[in-house]
Amino acid sequence: MKYLAEYRDPVLARQLLEQIRRTARRPWTVMEVCGGQTHTIVRQGIDELLAAGLRMIHGPGCPVCVTPLELIDKALDIAGRDRVVFTSYGDMLRVPGSDTDLLTVRAHGSDVRVVYSPLDAVHIAADRPDRDVVFFAVGFETTAPANAMAVLRAHQLGLTNFSMLVSHVLVPPAMTAILDAPDCQVQAFLAAGHVCAVMGWTEYEPIAATYGVPIVVTGFEPLDLLEGVLMAVRQLQDGRAEIENQYARAVRRSGNTAAQDAIRRVFRIGDRAWRGIGTIAASGLMLTDEFAAYDAERRFRITEPAAQEHPACIAGDILRGTAVPTACPAYARQCTPRSPLGAPMVSTEGTCAAFYTAGRTPLHAGEGRPR
Repeated sequence: MKYLAEYRDPVLARQLLEQIRRTARRPWTVMEVCGGQTHTIVRQGIDELLAAGLRMIHGPGCPVCVTPLELIDKALDIAGRDRVVFTSYGDMLRVPGSDTDLLTVRAHGSDVRVVYSPLDAVHIAADRPDRDVVFFAVGFETTAPANAMAVLRAHQLGLTNFSMLVSHVLVPPAMTAILDAPDCQVQAFLAAGHVCAVMGWTEYEPIAATYGVPIVVTGFEPLDLLEGVLMAVRQLQDGRAEIENQYARAVRRSGNTAAQDAIRRVFRIGDRAWRGIGTIAASGLMLTDEFAAYDAERRFRITEPAAQEHPACIAGDILRGTAVPTACPAYARQCTPRSPLGAPMVSTEGTCAAFYTAGRTPLHAGEGRPR
């Protein structure tokens, strides 16, 4: 397939691997931020083919995975109510809350539907004025423009039965929180190309300058990632800390200004809790006062749930990059994609699911360094 097969060429991949080996003259650690990048790296075995001492750390770039347990429990509360149509992307249905998941709630008779766009939820609301239609708005900056447009469309139509349960998170504050952590091992980042296609990379420039870390905007195919690693290693070896754009075919420095305008009109920035990580200041999007009527948390007046993670799940360590899935005692035993204990084993962007799908086997006791 044109513009896809070209970025999976095994000959070019071997050449890039050899360049990385020649360039990396000392140990380095590089974090890829995006869960989609993690799946490519693990599925293709890129992390196992890199030069000795060059280590990939898998970051918290899975929006489903970092959606806090408390918000999953709120979704379950809303979805179980009478006269509610609860809509979501498919991978959210199997994310475990404290006691159950949305798929089980649907099996028990609630109207929980999978949609492919937030505008689908708006159309359902327009067709069913006798129902409260809720969309679970989860994602990074990538999905924020579509969710903003859904709110604007509902407002244009004058719908009073549409709302969103919002769990939008932002990448730059998460990167800063990782760098501020006392156990941080990250020396360079591969930034998510689709996020930068929306937002550009100006937000990353002060991070690179303040923390002295190279940041390379990178695509999602094997050659994208290998070239991104090579660019990051070159900067590290040269003592540089700059923003470079490997994903030039899709990303500009300024990003998509029309999408940014829609986000700014509908959402404001505020503190947001991240599953397994905790609250990060100014790391989330909330609906502005102008569109507060579309806020499902306000509309349904939910009592803050007493959420509790499964005691065997180490999702927090995995999302912070301080442990790998194969170091988890539950990995591939109690926790599998068919019976997940934590969100990273559910999502198509989850690190645990990536390791499991690639056939990575559990580590022996005492082994747990990210690789």
